[in-house]
This record gives sequence, C-alpha cells and structure tokens, in this order.
Amino acid sequence: MTLPPDNSSGGDPTTDKLDARVFRIAGVVVLGAIMSILDITVVTVAIPTFQVEFDTSYAIAAWSMTGYTLALATVIPLTGWAADRFGTKRLYIMALTFFVLGSLLCSTAWSIEALIAFRVLQGLGGGMLMPLGMTIMTHAAGPQRVGRVMAVLGVPMLLGPIAGPILGGWLIDSFSWHWIFLINLPIGVLALVFAVLVLPSDRPEPSQSFDFVGMLLASPGLALFLFGVSSIPEQGTALSGRVLIPAAIGLVLVALFVLHALRTEHPLIDLHLFRDRALTFSVLTLVLFAVAFFGAGLLLPSYLQQVRGESALAAGLLIAPQGLGAMITMPIAGRLVDKIGPGRIVMTGVGLLTLGMVGFTQLGADTPYPILMACLLVQGFGMGCTMMPTMTAAIQTLTHAQVARGTTLMNIVNQTAGSIGTATMSVVLTNLLKNEPLAGPAIASNVDPTVADKLPPGSIETGLEQAASAFGNTYIVAVVLIALTFVPAFFLPRGKPKNPELAVDAPAALAH
Repeated sequence: MTLPPDNSSGGDPTTDKLDARVFRIAGVVVLGAIMSILDITVVTVAIPTFQVEFDTSYAIAAWSMTGYTLALATVIPLTGWAADRFGTKRLYIMALTFFVLGSLLCSTAWSIEALIAFRVLQGLGGGMLMPLGMTIMTHAAGPQRVGRVMAVLGVPMLLGPIAGPILGGWLIDSFSWHWIFLINLPIGVLALVFAVLVLPSDRPEPSQSFDFVGMLLASPGLALFLFGVSSIPEQGTALSGRVLIPAAIGLVLVALFVLHALRTEHPLIDLHLFRDRALTFSVLTLVLFAVAFFGAGLLLPSYLQQVRGESALAAGLLIAPQGLGAMITMPIAGRLVDKIGPGRIVMTGVGLLTLGMVGFTQLGADTPYPILMACLLVQGFGMGCTMMPTMTAAIQTLTHAQVARGTTLMNIVNQTAGSIGTATMSVVLTNLLKNEPLAGPAIASNVDPTVADKLPPGSIETGLEQAASAFGNTYIVAVVLIALTFVPAFFLPRGKPKNPELAVDAPAALAH
C-alpha cells in the first residue's frame, strides 16, 4: 500500500534541495563508513610489524587482512534480509557495536591467531556498515537526490586507500601497532551515540521467511571463492591446489545458489533485481571498473616503495592527488546525476580514468613525480565521476522495498570484483618481475643497502629500470579493463530518475 507523504522526520525527499536532516543522517553514515574502509587500508602497512611482533611469516600475518575480507564476504549477503527483518537503524547500531568491540579486542591480541580471530569479528560488523549506510541514505534522500547523497558516502571510499597508509604509518611510528585499532574506539562511540540520536526509527517490513538454503550456499561460496583468489599472490600462480580447490568449491556453491535463487520467491540475494535494466548494466560497469581500479590501486604504492625507495608514509602522501581529484568531481557528479542521469557522467569518468592510467604504462625508474601526480589527479577526476554514479544508477530506479537488497547486491559485486582485481594485478606483476633477473636484487637493495655491495656495477640502475617496466606493463592490463567499461556504461540511464514510489514511501517509512 502506498503511504501518503509524511514530513515528521524533518525533511521532504520529493524536493530538490538537501535539507539539514539528510546531512545529519549522512554524517552518521559517513562516520561508520570511514571506520570500516580505513581499517582495511590501515592494517596493510602494519603487516611487517605483525611479522616482527608475533614472530611469524608474511603469509600468516597477511591473514589479518584476508580474515577481515572473508568475514565481509560472509556477512554482506545477510544484510538485505536482516535490514528488512529488524530495521536499518537497529541493524546499523548492532553492526557498529560489533565493529567497535572487534577493534578493542584486536588491540589486546596476544598472538597472530588471536588477532586474526578478532579481525573476523570486526569484519562481521564492518561488512554490514556500507550496504546499510547506502540503504539508510537512499531512503532518506529519495530518487531525486540520491546522486548527491551517494557522492557524500563516496568520500570515505576514496579517502580510505589514501589516508589509510598515511594514518597507519604515523600511528605505528609514533605510538604502537595497537593504536591502529584503538583509534576506532572514540570514532565508533561517537558514531553509536549519533546513530541512536539522529537516525530515524524505521518500521521493518513484515518478515519474509529466512532463506537458510541460500545462506548455506551463498555465504560459504563467496568466502571460499575469495579465499582461493586471495591466495593467488602468495602461491604465485592460479594453478595451485590452495587456489583451485577452494575457488572451485566456492564457484560450485555460488552456481547452486543462482539456481536456487531463481526458483525462490524471497532469496537471500535477490537475483530477480536483474530484471531492472539499469541495475544490470550498472553491475557490469561496476565489475569491470572495480577489477581495473582496485587492482591497479596496489601498483603505485608498491612502485614508490620498491622502485623509488619511498617509505609507506611518503608513498601515501604522494598518492594524495588522486583523492583530491575525486573530492573535486564527486559532488559535481552527484548533482549532475540527479539532473541528467548517470550515463553521460560515468562515460566521462571512464574516459578520464583511461587517460590517467595510460600515463602509468610509461613508468620508468626515474619518472618525475609531477607527471605521476598529474596522472593521479586526472585519475581522481575520473574516479569521482564513475564509482558512486554507477551505484546510484543501480538503486535510483528501485522501489523502497528493493533498496536494501539492491545495495547488498552492489556491495557483494564491489567486494568480489575488487578482490579479483587485486589478485590479478599481483600475479601479472609477480610474473613480470620474475622475468627480469636484475629486478629482484635491485628492489632488495632499497630495503637492505648491504645487498648493493654484492651486485656488479650498474646492475642496480638496470634492475630498477626493469622493475619499473614490469609495473608499467601491468598497468596495460588495467587500461584494457577500464577501457572495456565503456561498453556497459554506454547503456546506463540518461535522464532524471522516475520512481515516485520511493519518493513517497521514504518519508513515511522514516517517520516510524
């Protein structure tokens, strides 16, 4: 039944202007998103510290990252159903609580095994924060303004990969590794207080039966597939048993889930949403974009540290222009998406991303930093016009009842594609470096100066040039993938959203 508009929640989503209520809700959601996304990248720079602190190998220490990612993949499919069943506000507060509790426990870890276990608990909360945040903000804004509020939510998604290494390096150098987790406590408590006070109480839909079969297929299927994919860089090949066996089992479970979901009225992940043309092309666009962009995201920090000898903190600072570029274009893109639709905006963004990435295919051992930073700035301009407008295209034509499941689906796609991209670029780069005999010793000389004394004259310069060439050639793969994104992006909507149901239902649902 369609409910009449109700402005008791303090705003009117049918108007074009963003009101104070929407900004307050956005502030709460962004606080949670900042924590969950920063925590992924902050821990990256701490892995060598974990090796020393817990006397373990890099492969085992890296499970502090992998465990968190697998927990995200496990819990994200449950978010849509749980949001419908318990309400977005209650579920968001619960997710924040899990995340803050997990952060506190991580800071007390006495062994690498304990740290990995506590990171899994953190991921169970962190995995829900982003899809829930997108759902809450979409309901608050309505279809006419969803582009702009999604642009707000995109800021932490952009800042995470840039600010994370900077913040992590500073906390570890100035204090101790414990503080990369303790920093979440004051932010998390603040987010919890504001969530209780600011988020409007919502009325959960009549409970649909929980899809237990879907849960037993989808969650372990995604987790096993991502475990296999995440093991590729460590194994150095996709043909290893540790990669193939879990990835194959995961794919079989996912395939079985697809068959199950298409025959079930209320599946855990609603694949019937693909009947929506805009969502289908948005998913295809997001897959290619995420594989290319997030895969390439690991290349430049590694190049700056391994080839140029920069510290993690310096590398993070040098990458900052990308975030600045995105912060400039993202609010502009969000406003334009609400006025002219996402199609032209995303096409422009993909063009800028392609142009920026082409510059990195020419990497050398002494490429001037101003050129690298200019390419990053252009790439940032493109990023601000691509990622969140694509997600907006997916959800702005959905009904109020479909939004929670739509945002869940998009977050699963984003997480999975990003993991595939990271593994793909890692393997390509690793194999290219293996083919350059002097690259490894030259890179090692940047870490241990005594290595340089054992190498023939001129071999370091030659080796670093070979390593830079390997990074540049890896970027070619990313350029091809991002260029392919033009194809699905061409079919994204080009016009203002037309979905009166969401605009009418949103204030009524938020008022309860």
